Order: sequence, then structure tokens, then C-alpha cells
Amino acid sequence: MAEVRDVAAGTEPLIAARLYRPRAGTLPLLVYFHGGGWVVGSVALSDNFCRALANASGCAVLSVEYRLAPEHRFPAAAEDCYAATRWVAEHAAELNVDATRLGVGGDSAGGNLGAVISQMARDRGGPAIALQLLIYPVIDHDLTRASYAEVGEGYGLTTPMMEWFWQQYDPDGTGRDSAYASPIRATDLSGLPPAVVQVAYYDPLRDEGLAYAEALRAAGGRVESRTYETLVHGWLQMGAVSDDAKRATADGAAAILKGLGGDAPEGATAGGATASA
Repeated sequence: MAEVRDVAAGTEPLIAARLYRPRAGTLPLLVYFHGGGWVVGSVALSDNFCRALANASGCAVLSVEYRLAPEHRFPAAAEDCYAATRWVAEHAAELNVDATRLGVGGDSAGGNLGAVISQMARDRGGPAIALQLLIYPVIDHDLTRASYAEVGEGYGLTTPMMEWFWQQYDPDGTGRDSAYASPIRATDLSGLPPAVVQVAYYDPLRDEGLAYAEALRAAGGRVESRTYETLVHGWLQMGAVSDDAKRATADGAAAILKGLGGDAPEGATAGGATASA
């Protein structure tokens, strides 16, 4: 990294974040939201991945330390992530990033937040977002899709775990039908940024991610969806032991490079997916 530093992305409330810059100059920026079911995870735990993503894409990455449940319930995480994204656009010059090449994304609950912030930005008049990168995202509170029945046990993330995460995030269930909790339930999915949706076959979240990709397409959106036939939920943490996980991560970096116009280092590659555009 040419630069790694902690920043305060906003004031009310104060939102901690970490900026990764792989090289000098004015760079495109991905605002990244970590996974963990809105309950666990942190900027520190995502540090290695964010460095790898910035290096492989040639883009800056800002990792957001949003508030976690159950102490801070829905919609606290979403509002923090939106505030951080808006702050980045307003302070692009001091961060030396290009506000016209701004993307959002994340994994699991962070993928949920990437989808939600894309809708918030459309609904609230900005900022303009050029890409949403949704990595095995949580898209709906409905746990009855076929992938839950098929791979909801025995592959890491389980159906009971997702029930528990939703219970922490929105205990009384009153917010779960909101598009800002379950993005696929939006009454209007038009006018959203181009999306890249990456899902693992052995993941109970698989079908909702693919359903969201189809819903975005039906609304006229530009969408690329990719199913990784050998992977499980959480592959971002598995690159040291899985070549397929490395390739899936490289695909995410390639999506950023393509969507935001970064400058990848020589030798950066991507591949290993079953893809549909």
C-alpha cells in the first residue's frame, strides 16, 4: 500500500473507517462494508482482504466501521454506511479520490448494506454510485428458499445462524420488510447502479442473491451474476487454502477495475466462475 490511514467518515455519529490507497494519484474508490450478520466483524478483521482488493484493482478502498447489533439495531448499520458514503463523496478532494468513480460493496451482511446504500443513494438524491459489488449478500429475511433447505446445514453458515442474526438486527421484525433491510422487497428496483453479484453454490444465501440479480435485470439494470460451484459462504477468508477462493476474490477485483476504471498492476487476473450477464 502507498498509504493506509484511519479516518473519521462523518461527525454525527462519528464513523470510523480505514482508507487504503495502492498507489499515488487521484483514484477511484470502493466503499467497503464488512460481513458478520450485522453483529460481528470489523475493519481490523477485513484488513487483509481490503489490502488485497485495493492492490488487485488499483482502486482505493474505504472500509467502514459501522455500528453493530444488538446494541445498535436496524437501521443503524445502514444509516452509518450511507452517511460514510455520502461523506466520501463530499470530501473526495481531501481523500484524493474521484467522486465520479465511486462504488459500494461488501460481503454477506456487508453485501446487504451495499445493495441498501445503492437504493438509499437513489432515493435520497445521491451520491452517484457507479458500481455495487455484492459478495454472497443477505438480500431477504425469507429463509424458505430452496438453498436454505438444500445447504442450510453442514457448510458453515446455517439456517439457525441466519435466524439468529436477523433476530439481533431487528428483534421485533417490524423492519424486515423494508427495502433497507431486505433490498429485494423494494417496490422499485429501477435506476440503481450496475451490479456484480457473486454467490457460492454451497451457501444458504445463494438463491436470494441470484433472485436479486434477476430482479435488478427485470427492472432494466445492468447486472453480472456469478455462481462459484465449489465454494461456501465466507470464501474471502479462505484464499490461503483454496485456489477457487483466490479466483473468486480476483473476480471481485476485476469487477471493480472494470466498473470504476482502476489501473490494475501487471499480472492481475480473474476467473473461475460460472457467469451470466
